Amino acid sequence: MRALTKLDWLILDGIRNRLSCRFLDVVMPKVSMLGNGGVIWLLAATVLLFFDAKLGMRIFCGLGVGALICNLLLKPLIHRLRPCWLNDEVMPLITTPTDFSFPSGHTLSSAIAATVLAFASPLYGWIAIPIAASIAFSRMYLYVHFPSDILSASLIGSAIGVAVCHIPLLH
Repeated sequence: MRALTKLDWLILDGIRNRLSCRFLDVVMPKVSMLGNGGVIWLLAATVLLFFDAKLGMRIFCGLGVGALICNLLLKPLIHRLRPCWLNDEVMPLITTPTDFSFPSGHTLSSAIAATVLAFASPLYGWIAIPIAASIAFSRMYLYVHFPSDILSASLIGSAIGVAVCHIPLLH
């Protein structure tokens, strides 16, 4: 576990030291905001209800399952502290989150929606995956998540997305 923590800090501080710039300092909080509460994915699911109700429902179901797993099970169970709580030398560019770090809810919801959309259509995937990846990266750039929070959330979210795509009731 120490090796993983050391790697997390190495990557996180590498992002901070090598990529930090005024442009990204302005853009990344806005990108991150797209993932607040999964708002961009809830909006996409709502719009899709009018054009492809089953696809919209798959996204809603996936986001619901993800919220239960992430916010009600894993975050309270793991209690991982956020990097911005542990290193007070870095001034946050956003309001410091008050919940635990593992896994990243922004990334989890993004991975769920992007997976469901990519399964539905390559075009949707080409649009959703870069948005999801940008939201995930923004969480590291903003120093509110460790890379392992992001990677784990991506894997869990993708698995939930695949599972939702294979639920017979949503076909």
